[in-house]
Amino acid sequence: MKKKKLLTVVGVTAGAASAVLLAPVALTAAGFTSAGIAAGSLAASMMSSAAIANGGGVAAGSLVAVLQSAGAAGLTAGMTAAVGSVGAAVGGVTGWLFGRDNKPQKPPSSLPPDHKSESSSSDDEDDEEGLISWSPSTELQK
Repeated sequence: MKKKKLLTVVGVTAGAASAVLLAPVALTAAGFTSAGIAAGSLAASMMSSAAIANGGGVAAGSLVAVLQSAGAAGLTAGMTAAVGSVGAAVGGVTGWLFGRDNKPQKPPSSLPPDHKSESSSSDDEDDEEGLISWSPSTELQK
């Protein structure tokens, strides 16, 4: 298996697993705990903004309500699948990026093997067939 494919597979697997395992930790760190929203936390700030926007209450099904539910009761099967999918996508892209070959690709040479190099002839000299030698690189050097 090529390095790029291997790193992509490892990235998908690691991303999915770590996202599912770290989601509850991230929720708790943000303030969505099993005892409710922690005072002075990001979760409290989000709840305050949502309540102001909705005229004093947090709407059922809103982001704050869903995150609080997950923080209090844990992730549902659907939430676990969603978190795992996002983690797998991020891990896959990361693995693919680390697995790519960063060496610049050398363009294939379209010149015949007996072609004169640019240093051996100038633009003013005629080649063997009576044609003027020209290439884009010599044009840029002028």
